[in-house]
Amino acid sequence: MRDSPREQDLQQVADACLAWLAADVDELERFMALAGYSPQSLRASLGSEALATGLLEYFVRNEPLLLAMSANANLPVDWIMRVWHRYNPET
Repeated sequence: MRDSPREQDLQQVADACLAWLAADVDELERFMALAGYSPQSLRASLGSEALATGLLEYFVRNEPLLLAMSANANLPVDWIMRVWHRYNPET
C-alpha cells in the first residue's frame, strides 16, 4: 500500500531534517540525547512515523535551525509548518 500524501509530506520533511543532522554531528548528538535515541535505535527507527514526527518537532522548536534546514532543502517554511500542524492540530 502506498503512503498517503500526508505521510509522504511528513517523510519528505523528516528526510530533510535527517540530512541536515547528518551534516552536523553536534546537532545530531543533541537530537539523539533529547529524543532518547542511541545510534542503533536511530537506525532501527528510520522510516518510522515516530522518528519523523520527532525530527519535525525538534526543528520546529528551534527556529534558526528550522530556517537553515528549510533553506538548505529548498522547502518553504510555511509548508513545513502546515505539515507540523497536521500532526499537532490543537496547537
